[in-house]
Amino acid sequence: MSAIFEPVDACGIDFGTSNSTAGWSRPGERALLPLEGDKLTLPSVIFFHAEDDEVSYGRAALADYLEGHEGRLMRSLKSLLGSSMMDDFTEVAGRAVPFRTLLAQFIGELKRRAEQSAGRDFTRAVLGRPVFFVDDDPVADQRAQDTLEAIARQAGLRDIAFQYEPIAAAFDYESQISREELVLVVDIGGGTSDFTLIRVGPERAGRAERRDDILASGGVHIGGTDFDKSLSLASVMPMLGLGSLLKTGRLMPSAPFFNLATWHTINQAYSRKSVAEINDLHREASDKPKLERLQSLVRERAGHWLAMQVEEAKIALSNAPETQIDIGRIAPGEAVTLQRDALDRAIGGQVLSVEQTVARLLKDAGVAVSAVDTVFFTGGSSGVPLLRQRVQALVPQARCVEGDLFGSIGAGLALDALRKFV
Repeated sequence: MSAIFEPVDACGIDFGTSNSTAGWSRPGERALLPLEGDKLTLPSVIFFHAEDDEVSYGRAALADYLEGHEGRLMRSLKSLLGSSMMDDFTEVAGRAVPFRTLLAQFIGELKRRAEQSAGRDFTRAVLGRPVFFVDDDPVADQRAQDTLEAIARQAGLRDIAFQYEPIAAAFDYESQISREELVLVVDIGGGTSDFTLIRVGPERAGRAERRDDILASGGVHIGGTDFDKSLSLASVMPMLGLGSLLKTGRLMPSAPFFNLATWHTINQAYSRKSVAEINDLHREASDKPKLERLQSLVRERAGHWLAMQVEEAKIALSNAPETQIDIGRIAPGEAVTLQRDALDRAIGGQVLSVEQTVARLLKDAGVAVSAVDTVFFTGGSSGVPLLRQRVQALVPQARCVEGDLFGSIGAGLALDALRKFV
């Protein structure tokens, strides 16, 4: 048995929509590797500086952007997998760069930092994946996984396996318990919500094959960035003109606002065509001050800044009944006050979809709801109160456990790498 505990040259990589981690299982050591200073997560962000060829990643990328450096910020790249944009190009420092290349660049940097932290090379990895990259389209879903695998090989990984993210989180939880349990894993990430009902326990942990332990898995393409988008469209974009009228009495076109509320399309609002369209809308607007805020936002290229304010407000409303979004950068002295019920209204339809997906999973599993021992919450958006309340109501007798919201999947993938590549 001692060979099982020899560190292997394989790691677990959780390439996330908002944050990424890398793990390496060794006896007596924490699995997650520091990736940015002493931080165990690397925000999934790249910033390309306009004045030189420098590229920054993670928190450094966000800091460079917020400090006002000229350049291009890219975030939520994982959201491109399975989308029609995956085969497109984007402009970076005056060059047309394939989105595939940008994903490979970030994953390559993630791998490099993991190797630097571990003091060894990694050529084998278990990569996390959502239960569904694409809802209700198995062909597109498989294509998304194949694309991610090709990108990971381009980044230098030779042997690659995949594991569903909620199952990886279950493996992490399993390493912390002393008796067998039936666990509902609820993983609400940046881009997807994923669920698994699985039997875990010390006697099962050593098995190489765990297929029989998994009673059901499911997911839906809704995550934290969707909550951000909905909150922005409901509470912030109206301050910039969404929902207002043109002089003709027609409703203001919504495309610029949707682009600015969606992480991976924010940069589209800065194109010459988009800027010209916004200027035309200002001339035709009934409420010109609102459109002037929009013009200021685009002129300052502050779309990502505003999206960060909305994201912070969502997080704040998970812990407090009220918060403020300071929009002083584009409208001096102004702020938007938000109550938690505004967040609940904005994301109510998405939470209902999550609730229905979990209910369907429990039904498909063919076990009594009362048999579920534990609900294990992980993922950065699993702390949203409305969502947690709705899920808990489906299994009221189960105890609720909060895992490492950003690290459980990466730690579980590292455990899985130990099994798969020993």
